[in-house]
Amino acid sequence: MTKLKCYGALARLVEYPEEREEVLASLETVAGYLRSCGLDSPARHFSDYVRGATLAALQEEYVATFDFNPARAPYLGNHLFGDGHKRGAYLVRLKGEFVRNGFSVAGVELPDHLSVLLDFLAHLSDNGKDDVRRRFIEEDVLPGVQKFCDAQGRGESPWDPLFRTAELVLAADCKEASSC
Repeated sequence: MTKLKCYGALARLVEYPEEREEVLASLETVAGYLRSCGLDSPARHFSDYVRGATLAALQEEYVATFDFNPARAPYLGNHLFGDGHKRGAYLVRLKGEFVRNGFSVAGVELPDHLSVLLDFLAHLSDNGKDDVRRRFIEEDVLPGVQKFCDAQGRGESPWDPLFRTAELVLAADCKEASSC
């Protein structure tokens, strides 16, 4: 399992679910990566939830969790800066990083949506830009994910373990001695 595949799978997991089987496959990819790093996946409970849910139930829970509650939206800029001019500067900085590193955003999400940021990390992994990736994680991604996770509490939504899993993967990537 590679960082590239893990980041791509994590990105799919924090997007609106289109196919239940894709969610399960992405969960297995992330779990396999974490196992190869000697880490246990917090998302194993989410796997149980997905196996027992229909696609319609997954979609309904996703919308109820993220779309109807702005405090839970996976836009890291909101969690770091609120909805003011500092978030705007953060969005501009993210776009600049994307351009400097040859990454274009697919879809309609804003650059601070966690799925976009995870896709960017996959892009950096694919292009061997490990130092850029780790710096970007430390400065622009991990602080927002940590703040998001801290604000959510534990067990309020079946989706919460995905963000704890992302936090674990990001933190592990930042460690130079990481065997992953």
